Amino acid sequence: MTTDGILAHNRVILTHFDSYSTALVFPRWGKTLLWPEALPASTSPMPAPADIGPEYAGDAVKQAVVKRCGLNPDELVHVSEFNHWAQTETGPVRIHLLRFTTLDAPKAAIEALGGVFKPISELRGSAMSELVLLREVFNLIIGAGGGRA
Repeated sequence: MTTDGILAHNRVILTHFDSYSTALVFPRWGKTLLWPEALPASTSPMPAPADIGPEYAGDAVKQAVVKRCGLNPDELVHVSEFNHWAQTETGPVRIHLLRFTTLDAPKAAIEALGGVFKPISELRGSAMSELVLLREVFNLIIGAGGGRA
């Protein structure tokens, strides 16, 4: 499947956790926290489907994001414990979590893509459905003792 095809079936939350300062930051792309675009307004949460096709695989999504964004694949990990799905008019969409493993958040790389890193406390005004997902990320990473998730 093509990069565009994979990204049409998936959304990604990117994050960076600095274990020294305990700063957890997320890129904001205009008004959305999801890459490559926000979910449609008519979206609703759903359980994972019984049959998950290869277009939803974490490795395929990571590769598509790396290819589209020009990121270093060695500096990103797919967090498989984060497993959220949404039903849209065109079918299921899986929401993935990719965490940067760099010492510092790659601000320049994200800015080149039109995003800016912000802590969760500065993301008020984002879609409530996206903020709920970020709260799940926060609980997963901070609850796991930091950089382990």
